[in-house]
Amino acid sequence: MRQGCVRRFPATPLTVFLRLAAFLFLLSIAPAVAWRPWPNQQINGSDLELGGSKKYEGSSEFVHLRYHMGPVLTANITVYTIWYGTWQKSQKRIIREFINSISATDSKRPSVAGWWKTVQLYTDQTGANISRAVHLGAEKNDRFYSHGKSLTRLSIQSVIKSAVTARTRPLPLNPKSGLYLLLTSDDVHVQDFCGQVCGFHYFTFPSIVGYTLPYAWVGNSVKQCPGVCAYPFAVPNYIPGLKPLKSPNGDVGVDGMISVIAHEVAELATNPLVNAWYAGQDPSFPVEIADLCEGIYGTGGGGSYTGQLLDGEDGATYNMNGIRRRFLVQWVWNHVLNYCSGPNALDQ
Repeated sequence: MRQGCVRRFPATPLTVFLRLAAFLFLLSIAPAVAWRPWPNQQINGSDLELGGSKKYEGSSEFVHLRYHMGPVLTANITVYTIWYGTWQKSQKRIIREFINSISATDSKRPSVAGWWKTVQLYTDQTGANISRAVHLGAEKNDRFYSHGKSLTRLSIQSVIKSAVTARTRPLPLNPKSGLYLLLTSDDVHVQDFCGQVCGFHYFTFPSIVGYTLPYAWVGNSVKQCPGVCAYPFAVPNYIPGLKPLKSPNGDVGVDGMISVIAHEVAELATNPLVNAWYAGQDPSFPVEIADLCEGIYGTGGGGSYTGQLLDGEDGATYNMNGIRRRFLVQWVWNHVLNYCSGPNALDQ
């Protein structure tokens, strides 16, 4: 926006009210393809709108989520993982189990599979629902940092191109039901990481990759900004006295990544080409089903409060069960109920 001289006139009460309403609305809108679990480094507009309500969990009055007629992932979903950088076997096991837990309907409640049921409510223009089946596909290890330790958004697509065009064991090409998940280790710097985002999703450009493939990137923040991207297992330095919670799998960075991965996978399933389910008028900056519930993990969540969580006998904090492990995963928007929903809700 250009700045220039503006002639000012006394504002009427109605004008003041409309300006304030517009200002609060803009504060509540988060970037569509970028996310961080600690949303309140600045004043949260939803706090202003809803005061001290403990039954926040999203605001149905201000949300207008619509379907824009684009495709969603109704066929069985396969997640192809690219491990970029140095990863321990134990870290890979945590992430693999979370993805496998999405379809594990026999897990102890509240479960990851129960969380995914909200995602399944979304449909395409034929009425077909998002697939219940989410499976791990082939993986690619890029342990030698083929594109360096500092990546841009565009070079992330180049990493994916290298994985699907590799001479040995390339990842399969699956543009219709495949999700390509690029995970960067704790020593890799990514454009906007920590300052603005903890993860994002989009689709690859044919001019770079040769194909249009839905993908997400998530980074391990443990060495760079755990208080931003691994909250509440680490806390921001500028909040004295706030104690971090114990992570359920003993790895602060990876346990923090789990919720970001969940966030991006849910949005990829419902908006893979950024023309399906989202709120807002600008498809370049859509507000998607996980953006609407940023920072909400349990009943009463909203603003700086995560909501009511579960405490294990070992003192770890979580809100849902996987096949064998426990996880802390943010809720997603339920367009049927018109508010944020999760399997650990006490009143749904």
